[in-house]
Order: sequence, then structure tokens, then C-alpha cells
Amino acid sequence: MAKIPLCKFGKQIKQRLNEISETQAWLIAAVSKNTGLYFDTGYMHRILVGKSKNPNIIASICQLLCIEYTP
Repeated sequence: MAKIPLCKFGKQIKQRLNEISETQAWLIAAVSKNTGLYFDTGYMHRILVGKSKNPNIIASICQLLCIEYTP
């Protein structure tokens, strides 16, 4: 099975997590707590590859990572 490439926003998320020395697990937990919505590794993957664009989740990620959404 071919690996799906990250979308522009996914690359932004990965770069910012690296810059602040945090993990995807940290982000997943923080987004869940921040939004009260179900958010897991599968959902995170769909955000990273551009298959999910839930505005509440995206807004939370942007707020937590201090980035702007760029589709």
C-alpha cells in the first residue's frame, strides 16, 4: 500500500511540533481536551493528509501550535 503524502497543513503541523519539541500524542490529547471532541491517531492522520477538515479541530490545532491554517 502506497504511503499518502502529507498535505501542506500536515507538513506545517509536523514542522511546528518539531520546533516546540512536542509529539503528535501531546497534540491529540490537547485538541481533545480543548474541543471536547473525539480525536485519535486515525483522525490526526486524516488531518495530516488533508482528508478531514473539521473546522473546530483545525482551529484548535492552529491555536495550540500558534500557526495559521493553510490548505
